[in-house]
Amino acid sequence: MDESLLQFFSSLDRSRFVDGEYKALAKLDHPLPIGFGQTISQPSLVVYMTEQLQLRKTHRVLEIGTGSGYQTVFLAEFSKEVYTVELLEELSTRAQERLDTFGYQNIHYKLGDGSLGWAEHAPYDRILVTAAPGKKPQDLIDQLAPEGIMILPIGPTSWQELVMITKDKEGKVTEKKLLDVAFVKLVGKYS
Repeated sequence: MDESLLQFFSSLDRSRFVDGEYKALAKLDHPLPIGFGQTISQPSLVVYMTEQLQLRKTHRVLEIGTGSGYQTVFLAEFSKEVYTVELLEELSTRAQERLDTFGYQNIHYKLGDGSLGWAEHAPYDRILVTAAPGKKPQDLIDQLAPEGIMILPIGPTSWQELVMITKDKEGKVTEKKLLDVAFVKLVGKYS
């Protein structure tokens, strides 16, 4: 594992991203509820997905599903710009308040249907989707830059495959299964 990623993970207090009784459980490697039927992913999976993105400080990243902001803070730390889309207004507002306390100036927020991406700022070097569409979201693939990487869970509500989609210089798209996972369902066009 990348040493700087491991150090950042070790220094980050996950309890800052959960509320109420779940703060006491934040050190566990388990997903936790964050309200509205949504969850904060288990830390080991957040680190794994971040590592699979192979982020560089020159990358512009699209995140679908801001949620608690926990994954967002990793993206902000290791990339140039993060464009994050959240469907639920209260989650978006809470995440922005939390992330503001970290002082990042490279996070841009949008409230809306993440399955459509954020076309105005495309293409993106990296795309991370933190909710599961039922099928490959073509709108997001179209917003992935040449030589880009997208990580996302794809499949039915109960279990999905975590997939890496890459696009080469000519725009050819390939897909590789990484893990079996369980994410909340992506609401929108590709649900």
